Amino acid sequence: MPTPPTLMSHVPMPGNAQQSQLREREAIDIDDDDTSRRGQQQQQKQRKDPALCPTDDEATVPRAKSPVNKRSYDYVWRSAVAGGFAGCAAKTIVAPLDRVKILFQSHNPHFVKYTGSWFGVGAAIKDIYRQEGPTGLYRGHSATLLRIFPYAAIKFLAYEQIRAVVIHKKEHETPFRRLISGSMAGVTSVFFTYPLELIRVRLAFETRRDGRSSLRSICKQIYHEHRYPKPPTSSSAVASVVTAVAPQSGLVNFYRGFSPTLLGMLPYAGMSFLTHDTAGDLLRHPKIAKWTTLPQVENAPHGKAAPLRSWAELFAGGIAGLVSQTVSYPLEVVRRRMQVGGAVGDGHRLRIGETAKLIISERGLRGFFVGLTIGYVKVVPMVAASFYTYERLKMALGI
Repeated sequence: MPTPPTLMSHVPMPGNAQQSQLREREAIDIDDDDTSRRGQQQQQKQRKDPALCPTDDEATVPRAKSPVNKRSYDYVWRSAVAGGFAGCAAKTIVAPLDRVKILFQSHNPHFVKYTGSWFGVGAAIKDIYRQEGPTGLYRGHSATLLRIFPYAAIKFLAYEQIRAVVIHKKEHETPFRRLISGSMAGVTSVFFTYPLELIRVRLAFETRRDGRSSLRSICKQIYHEHRYPKPPTSSSAVASVVTAVAPQSGLVNFYRGFSPTLLGMLPYAGMSFLTHDTAGDLLRHPKIAKWTTLPQVENAPHGKAAPLRSWAELFAGGIAGLVSQTVSYPLEVVRRRMQVGGAVGDGHRLRIGETAKLIISERGLRGFFVGLTIGYVKVVPMVAASFYTYERLKMALGI
């Protein structure tokens, strides 16, 4: 009769097979540890040099770009170049309208009859074309480009730099801070480029009937203009007149009309940047973003908003031009009259108050809005083209 199995017969005794299995498990564990250690070393090496042996994930998913350093030299020159070319492109598009607007604002005696109607703009353009040819529509444009490239470059660069200081956190993104950033950027740019603007206006103010002046003669004329006080009542007052005139001639004449320019630039540049940025935020609203925005490019800086589609970017810029032009136009009219003050009348320089009184006496309050219609026709596409070109060049330059 067979013996029943005991409890001990079911307990496995360590033998050669069990020892082999234990050694295999230990070897596998060691291999796993080595593999994990090598993987960690490889990841550390790739962090130091991403170009070496990228993983599958790194090959398919673009690496996030770090936040852009707006104070770096690379960002500064790229931003300045983008802004300069944006300004040149915008001014070239509207150069004929700009010439007509200057003639209207400065009350050129040969073109006063065309003011006050939409048809007058076309008639004025035809008159210029008939008298001076196609080049007459771009008279003064070379001086415009010489001025607008540094002006636009400084303006956009200054806005980016000032904005980075004033709005250094997302919670600081307020309309007031945007307005201040834009206003300070405009003042900075106009301070460095105003003499070129004065020369451009003088060139554009002249017509063939007046006879053309060279750039050199215009500069000499501006340099030697004086601000005369009231005529002396006796010969004994001549010395005091000379004393009053002497310190106010020369290089200071190239800043004729600078005060109203500053006053006008504060609302113009401020409202321009504020309106553009606000319109851009509205157009990027999640509910309509799929129709108004483009996919983010690979080399876009971290945290940069998605670029707007062409029509949306042009729309935002056009609204910015419309609002800023309306707010600042009366001061712009005063500035133009002060700039050409030496080319009309007795050649003496007028102050802001004197110029405003002269405009009111000639045309009334409507005189402050002469040429506003052509201002809209010119400024809306100009500002739209400027912002559009600037944003697209920033994308191309990777900033």
